[in-house]
Amino acid sequence: MIIEAKKADLNSGIGQCIAEMVAAQKFNEANHQPIFTIYGSVTNGTAWRFLQLTEQTVTIELTDYPLVPVDFILGILVWMVSFSQEH
Repeated sequence: MIIEAKKADLNSGIGQCIAEMVAAQKFNEANHQPIFTIYGSVTNGTAWRFLQLTEQTVTIELTDYPLVPVDFILGILVWMVSFSQEH
């Protein structure tokens, strides 16, 4: 999972987050530990947007989720980690 933090606009971090996700994918493949799906998020601390890289396809969640309630954001992050370990 890759998290990209930005001071303001979430859109400005999407490209950078995708580049980091692709780099993580290539690093894992080069080390013979391919990961089918890489998850990412861009946040400014109060809003979160989630991304998914599966093979060469990037999916960007169009909804920006507020930090509050924090248990919702934590639930998404825990799911990402749990799901990626299963696959």
